[in-house]
Amino acid sequence: MPQKILITGGSGMIGTRLSEMLIDQGYEVAHLSRNPSKFSKYKTFRWNVKEGYIDENAITYADYIIHLAGAGVADQKWTEEYKREIMSSRVDSARLLYNCLQKSEHHVKGFTAVSGIGIYGDSGDQLVSEESIPADDFLAEVCKAWEASSWQIKDLGLRTVIFRLGVVLSTEGGALPQLARPVKMMAGAPLGSGKQYMSWIHIEDACRLLIKAIEDTSLEGVYNAVAPHPVTNKEFTKELAEVMHKPLVLPKVPEFALNLVLGQKSGVVLDSQRVSANKILQTGFTFEYNYLDEALESFYDKKLK
Repeated sequence: MPQKILITGGSGMIGTRLSEMLIDQGYEVAHLSRNPSKFSKYKTFRWNVKEGYIDENAITYADYIIHLAGAGVADQKWTEEYKREIMSSRVDSARLLYNCLQKSEHHVKGFTAVSGIGIYGDSGDQLVSEESIPADDFLAEVCKAWEASSWQIKDLGLRTVIFRLGVVLSTEGGALPQLARPVKMMAGAPLGSGKQYMSWIHIEDACRLLIKAIEDTSLEGVYNAVAPHPVTNKEFTKELAEVMHKPLVLPKVPEFALNLVLGQKSGVVLDSQRVSANKILQTGFTFEYNYLDEALESFYDKKLK
């Protein structure tokens, strides 16, 4: 019998690709959605986090749960209301899953969730690992609460894995199309000092890690989901321009301008995060995309031209 995987956030950038890869590997896939569509490619169960509702059939369906749901950090201006949405969409959704798992007769064998390397804050040139002390800015507080709400599922006796995602590279969403747009218009430039580190991961490797968490029962705990070779923002912009065969003609985009445009959210692009991949490498995982040039070249024939 194929294993049944229940995904929250299944229609998002990572969830969409992960669902395809799971199906290709012979798994059955279902999604939890606020608005199930009869036209969906996948079996879909209804849930509504704000109402505290979840179709209990979803939990009894699943062999494994992969929890990806959460309001996009870079999607909107950080008003106080949206900051509450960023926090509650992560914490309340994991709590809802916990409550349902606690009350239901089920056969779930494992739970995998994501968090973010934002937990480390602006760490400059320092290489940070899973053991590093978390920061105390807004994104770090979100990540801490997010992980705590996911981690409580371990108390139910379920093997629990949390991946702290770096910048996920995909042409279907996230940071890459936004970074590629000015380069394409020959207006590419490093952001701020350009010296801040970006720890990234190719979407294929991110999804392969999530699948490994199902298949490798020795995996448990928190792992950084980042490629082994982080780069500075200046190096990233330079590599991207080279792959797109575009010149870099502008000077750096000054920090004050980014603060003006993005407000508090400017930390998303200005904070330096040089994050170690050693712990996940020690599990035997091999990255398909170890270096940034390989990762960017894999997208070049798709949508960056």
